[in-house]
Amino acid sequence: MESHGNVALPTMGHYNCPAAKANLPDYMPAEACVTLTAIVQGGPFPYAQDGVVFGNYEGLLPQQPRGYYHEYTVPTPDARNRGTRRIITGGTPPTVFYYTDDHYRSFKSFQVNR
Repeated sequence: MESHGNVALPTMGHYNCPAAKANLPDYMPAEACVTLTAIVQGGPFPYAQDGVVFGNYEGLLPQQPRGYYHEYTVPTPDARNRGTRRIITGGTPPTVFYYTDDHYRSFKSFQVNR
């Protein structure tokens, strides 16, 4: 895996997420395709917190003005709450995408071709 600052750039295989017109890295769970499809379509989202501004307080993503990043829940099967998995988008409309499965302790960049 390559590194770009504090963001890991994976070099693994991909799988197709046709509704979102994306090939997702295979380290991302199938539920990420559902979340990404909702992001691309503008909703609806299952959690009230989906789409809120992500503050990047950890400082792990590239510095951007407040409001640039937004977060979305990637459901975790059998979790009693939102779990730890998120997709973070940057830009409006989104042009950069990150995935975290450890609740913001690390991020992996991925691309969506539109």
